[in-house]
Amino acid sequence: MITGAGSGIGAETAKQFARAGSHVGVIDRNEQRAAEVVRDITDAGGSAIALPADISSEADVRNTVTQITSRFGACDVLVNNAAVSSGASLLKVGLEDWNRLFAVNLTGALICTQAFGVQMAKENRGGCIINVGSITGLHPMPCSGGYSISKAALSMFSRVLMLELASNGVRVNTVIPGLIRTPATEGAYADPSIAQARRRLIPVGMEGRPEEVAEVIVMLASDRTKYISGQEIVVDGGLSQTLMSLMPRVRVRRD
Repeated sequence: MITGAGSGIGAETAKQFARAGSHVGVIDRNEQRAAEVVRDITDAGGSAIALPADISSEADVRNTVTQITSRFGACDVLVNNAAVSSGASLLKVGLEDWNRLFAVNLTGALICTQAFGVQMAKENRGGCIINVGSITGLHPMPCSGGYSISKAALSMFSRVLMLELASNGVRVNTVIPGLIRTPATEGAYADPSIAQARRRLIPVGMEGRPEEVAEVIVMLASDRTKYISGQEIVVDGGLSQTLMSLMPRVRVRRD
């Protein structure tokens, strides 16, 4: 089950799981986009179902559980990827926008985890939950309307959840993307000078692609990583390690 799977990282993750032989539930509030991803998967010989839903709605999520269980059986992997953003400062963000941001980015992850995690924990059958955070949850981004705060909270959510579900054989990890070029972020690259300036900040010299994040998510759900749990895997081309390299250097005289 992958939330926010109608485009970007979520869509690419759905396709990669399908290529690996998984049955995939494509959850997105945009029914058309979810259907398009499913069509791409089935045209390539994969197995998937489109599940239009607002993950902040318990009723919608319960409906997806019913549909996916009747079609494919119990869920083995949950990827909490859906998110919304805002561009206001904390002094100016409207309460309605703030509540919607947390309803999707944090509460939505909780609702989906409660709905699908109980299947994994039942009779210790095991499973894997992967939450998709953000580099802005590690390093504060001003004027993000609380987006940074919600993603930081999601990382702690993962760590607590890992401790609670470990005895049931469920692994929980967080994948933290850096600057990834997706349909949602395409506007940031419209100005070539800004795009170039961003690339200069990234040690590997380029922004990431959705498939590069998806590959890490799929890997974390595999038996190859069965000893990895409670971790934050940063996929950012080294961007999060550059703080001290931006500091002016002081020349030290050696007499």
